[in-house]
Amino acid sequence: MIPTKTETLLSKMKHLKAHYLLIALIFLSINFTNGQDTDTGNWFIYFGNQAINKKWNWHNEIQYRNYNFAGDTQQILLRTGIGYNLTENNNNILLGYGFINSHNYIPGTDDKTENNEHRIYQQFITRQNFGRFYLQHRYRVEERFLKDDFQMRFRYFLALNIPLTKPKMEDKAFYFSAYNEIFLNTESPTFDRDRLYGALGYVINKNFRVETGFMRQIQEKTGRNQFQIAIFNNIPFNSSK
Repeated sequence: MIPTKTETLLSKMKHLKAHYLLIALIFLSINFTNGQDTDTGNWFIYFGNQAINKKWNWHNEIQYRNYNFAGDTQQILLRTGIGYNLTENNNNILLGYGFINSHNYIPGTDDKTENNEHRIYQQFITRQNFGRFYLQHRYRVEERFLKDDFQMRFRYFLALNIPLTKPKMEDKAFYFSAYNEIFLNTESPTFDRDRLYGALGYVINKNFRVETGFMRQIQEKTGRNQFQIAIFNNIPFNSSK
């Protein structure tokens, strides 16, 4: 069926609104962070998940974290892991390793100290879909090997994606993304941190999507704002190969 001029115009207006919404989110995030009493950093993130076969998958992740928008390195995080699907699409267990290179400012100076951390982690992810609502729960345990110290930490992550311009998370769809993640230590203090995040995303195709958003991280005595730009690369198993 050939679309009418009215249908074509409505389609263009829908996509135009989504683009304006993306621009508005960026400006709101910048203005909001300028009004805070804490500095605002930025995280550039790549998340990869490639299927090895129907059961096994390979997770790979790179995060470049800055004290400002870019150039003042706070942390470089590399994470990888091998996962196993308990069911075809919704439940996955994974064993992984992470390397974290941190550059921390010495209080009262412009100098930094550099520290490395090695992590082993285990996680379980379960996904649910209710109409337009896509939910993900992630339960993670971390064994942290720091310089002259060993720590364990539990993390619970709840994420929500809602398509805005299409009924499903499909090609060329804009979507709203949000998550909350809480971190708990096995030693005192029990509360480590909490992260609250909101973003606008765009599905490029079945393998790639991008997000730009804003996160508020709350720790026991401090808080920090983070602007985030993330790329997601998900390659499902193709049995026809």
